[in-house]
Amino acid sequence: MAAKEELYAKVTPRRQRQNRPSTIKHGSTLDVLLSMGFPKTRALKALVSTGGKNVQAACDWLFSHLDDPFLDDTLPREYVLYLRPSGPLLQQLNSFWKQSRLSCGKNKAHNIFPHITLCQFFMCADEKVEALSDALQNTVAKWKGRIGMPLPLELYTSSTFIGLFVDEQIAEMLKTFASDFATEAASKADVHVEPHKKQLHVTLAYHFQASHLPALEKLAKNVDVSSGCDWLAVLLSRDIRFANHETLQVMYPYVPQNDDELELLPGDFIFMSPVEQSTASEGWVYGTSLGTGLSGLLPENYVSRADESDTWVVHGSHSFLNCASPSTSGTTVLRPGCQPSMSKMRLFVCRHGERMDVVFGKHWVTQCFDSKGRYIRSNLNMPVSLPARSNGHKDYEKDCPITVFGSTQARLVGEALLESHTNIDFVYCSPSLRCIQTAQHILQGLQQEGKTKIRVEPGLFEWTKWVSGTCLPAWIPPAELTAANLSVDTTYRPHFSISKLAVSESYDTYISRSFQVTREILTECKTLGNTVLIVAHASSLEACTRQIQGLTPQNSKDFVQVVRKIPYLGFCACEELGETGVWQLVDPPILPLTHGPNHSFNWREMLMQD
Repeated sequence: MAAKEELYAKVTPRRQRQNRPSTIKHGSTLDVLLSMGFPKTRALKALVSTGGKNVQAACDWLFSHLDDPFLDDTLPREYVLYLRPSGPLLQQLNSFWKQSRLSCGKNKAHNIFPHITLCQFFMCADEKVEALSDALQNTVAKWKGRIGMPLPLELYTSSTFIGLFVDEQIAEMLKTFASDFATEAASKADVHVEPHKKQLHVTLAYHFQASHLPALEKLAKNVDVSSGCDWLAVLLSRDIRFANHETLQVMYPYVPQNDDELELLPGDFIFMSPVEQSTASEGWVYGTSLGTGLSGLLPENYVSRADESDTWVVHGSHSFLNCASPSTSGTTVLRPGCQPSMSKMRLFVCRHGERMDVVFGKHWVTQCFDSKGRYIRSNLNMPVSLPARSNGHKDYEKDCPITVFGSTQARLVGEALLESHTNIDFVYCSPSLRCIQTAQHILQGLQQEGKTKIRVEPGLFEWTKWVSGTCLPAWIPPAELTAANLSVDTTYRPHFSISKLAVSESYDTYISRSFQVTREILTECKTLGNTVLIVAHASSLEACTRQIQGLTPQNSKDFVQVVRKIPYLGFCACEELGETGVWQLVDPPILPLTHGPNHSFNWREMLMQD
């Protein structure tokens, strides 16, 4: 009890708030949780811990924390405001992070993603978090366009520190921005924010061995600080109880053998404090699970070191450049147990949208093209127009487009990714038109159309055994796709050429091809970006992710059963476990998309009856 009171004393807000009304703006999300019977304090804690926008995520959090001894604790979370780079500069900094880690090992800078600190950590009650997020959004809106990009940065090195310092004049402007946020936060959320008063900088390395200085300095000099960049004002929070703990990530499942042991689920994070290790024997550690809040002993070789920021929650991320900031719509979260690190790699694999030949039958081509080869749509779910094909419209029989609803499905997925603050660095696509169109509409929903080019990769085509006839489809070449206003990268050189694809390939050949191409794609992108999206076929969700997890392929019969259950825009996510090269499936950052079939409606036949 004394330790708990001491903890509360440490984090008591500097200003008393009893006379100020609370501000709760979670609206219907909170109302739904309350209507389900959850106490208000628990509902608010779940919303803040999972981002506040998703009832399902909040419910999952509550159910997984039923035995958490701190579930009814009103201790607030700790918040901080950072500037995070994006674009080419972020890619260069991530490359520096990875190269320095490989050559010199981890140093203190690796615990947090590249950033500029704008304020000290501060406390905010759960019922005030929405207002705090609004305060940041309002402040950024006032400052848009006032700070030139990219920020002028200058490299500085010493025997124990390497960093990029912000030009003094611009730094003063950023400090004024932080001061304005502090004023807004005090007014809207009644919290005390202390703006950062020291020199503003991006830390590249510190607390490293003296012998590593030459190598780190050489890598730092390769960072082009003039690279294009938009800086994002990001509001983050962490559980203050674990602020001084080491963060570990679970790599393998573990079922407790004794009452004092902790169950482990892959992807969960464990907080470990050195002062709590007296009860642990050799090869074991004592820690607390982020996913459940429970504490206990666990085998040390079942976890690996993670970065401190892997467990932080995002409550707003606002661009200084773009008026349509991808994160001005409230609060989001990197959910416990499946949270992508802000610097580790993620792979998304998505099936294409609803296809024309499935909806309108395999003879749709003969019905929609006249004798002169002109396309005529006969249903609102058919596209208004189709790309021209150099070999004629007959090629559509094996390479069909998606329907209007298929386009809508894809945009919904893109909009959901945008809402979850997910940025796609690279898009790879099967050469099938339906896949390329799906990728295009996902990018539209993400507001990245034209910014992110689609890389057409023949190696991502589905199992060729499923192609009818004796030849493969005649796909539209990248140059013609570009002419049809599809954002295709015409400079991309595929890992697997079309000439290598064989008709009626064996199951083993298809699985091997998918694994090989996926692995080469991830290697290609590793130092250049964090998130890769593959848009391909239903079979791709299994074929592109199973073996990178270190699992052996299923037999063909079980594989087919899995594929049959994957709907249009079926979506899965994989995440690399640290620098281990081992991947695992995690919860996607978006909700699933459910839809049902409907039959063709002819009003004349249905309604004009004698």
